[in-house]
Amino acid sequence: MPKTLCELLESIAERQLVSTQGELSGEISAPVTESSLEVEPGGIFVARKGGSSDGHHYISQAIAAGAAAIVGEAPQGDLSVPYIRVRDAQAVIGPLAAAYHDFPSRELVVIGVTGTDGKTTTCHLLHSVLQRVSHVKAGYISTISADFGDERAATGLHVTTPGAPQVQAYLARMVAAGLTHCILEMTSHGLAQGRLNGVDNDVAALTNVMHEHLDYHGSWENYRAAKAIMFKMLGESWRKPGIPKLSVINADDESAAYFGAFAADRLQSYGVHALADYRATDLRFRPDSTSFRVQGQRFEMGLPGEFNVSNALAAIVAARELGVSWSDIRAGIAAVDLVSGRMERIDAGQDFIAMVDFAHSPNALRRALQAGRGMLPPGKRLIAVFGSAGLRDVEKRRLMAETSAQLADLTVLTAEDPRTESLDDILEMMAEGCRAKGGIEGESFIRVPDRGEAIFRACQLARSGDLVMACGKGHEQSMCFGATEHPWDDRNAMRSALRGAPLATLPTAKSGR
Repeated sequence: MPKTLCELLESIAERQLVSTQGELSGEISAPVTESSLEVEPGGIFVARKGGSSDGHHYISQAIAAGAAAIVGEAPQGDLSVPYIRVRDAQAVIGPLAAAYHDFPSRELVVIGVTGTDGKTTTCHLLHSVLQRVSHVKAGYISTISADFGDERAATGLHVTTPGAPQVQAYLARMVAAGLTHCILEMTSHGLAQGRLNGVDNDVAALTNVMHEHLDYHGSWENYRAAKAIMFKMLGESWRKPGIPKLSVINADDESAAYFGAFAADRLQSYGVHALADYRATDLRFRPDSTSFRVQGQRFEMGLPGEFNVSNALAAIVAARELGVSWSDIRAGIAAVDLVSGRMERIDAGQDFIAMVDFAHSPNALRRALQAGRGMLPPGKRLIAVFGSAGLRDVEKRRLMAETSAQLADLTVLTAEDPRTESLDDILEMMAEGCRAKGGIEGESFIRVPDRGEAIFRACQLARSGDLVMACGKGHEQSMCFGATEHPWDDRNAMRSALRGAPLATLPTAKSGR
């Protein structure tokens, strides 16, 4: 139901409010937004400075579209609608959106999942488990999609956590649909940029923290601190009757103690190697399945690799500590044999294994290639195809190439969202990484700038029993060249290659490169 502007402003921390002008008792009848193009009559437009534009320049456009109030940081002259000046517009948009939607996360048990690798898989494993519980109706917001119970929505091309208004709208849809639980993937960008502000979470689960996104965060310490925001949110969140605040930590991660220091009511650890409250033992790996034991329980799942055992452990701990039975947890873990774009097999009747994986960090690539190696019988080859994104962490280009040079028999270096950087320069940096670990160009590694051609070449070079793994894009549906997103799907590219032709939707293919 509609609320007054004054009522919504009560959600803002007092320290954020600088000044107000205009009447604050007016009705707000449409959502909060930070895009002037999405303003609806009766809504609130939050003007903030972004990386490439300043929302204050669009205030007049927002008012023309019917905004009932403006929130911003910069002083303004007389406006035809109320103006609320705050210290940090990015910090207040989440609470404002939450207030507009009646604080939906307070009506849900919210499980936040963060980490460098494994977030999406952990979310989907936990969702599968909770679906088995008779009194639970669970949704999720992950890299791949948002699940509202009876319907799903895509969550973007390269944005893994939607903006704060969209997150709150999604949570409100879940409440309206009668859901009881929400599993929410929380990225470091989303946390640092305030996209999760206004979410009252009850469980904070960490997969790991490895080398990634240092281009944005500036340092390892800043990156780790961004992940810690989720645990700080846990301690500051609205308390729901009978639900203690739970931290779930990976004891195998070198930052386990750091994150454990932020624990709220209860801390539970998991691990494969380190001592932990929930420790996996008796791991058994087969080409199409994995099994392990935890606290006397035998688990079977269709996901390969030790890293997926770790992901499963995070889901198991969260579920068990929320009171889910072992039988429901075992059934939920066993039911997941595919997470879109994660170690996903592509079968067109070929005599070798073809897979697509989202691995786009050095650690994720290492774990994917190690899992792939474990699928191969002696004498068979692992062929890796991947790139490294432009305008992102430069150091990981060398690290990923070094990893592949050590673990793959043949490395095919190619494009992955070069954006406005020179693709040739990116590939040269990666080639240097291969050479640093003894790689020989033309023998153990090659460069194929067009990704469709690269996947095709890898499949042409594969022999019976080999494994071709395309890494870095996974489920994503586009690739960025310059400032343009071009249609792209690694799975379609792999299928096309297996049918005998490279997928040609990228500028590199059109130019004949």
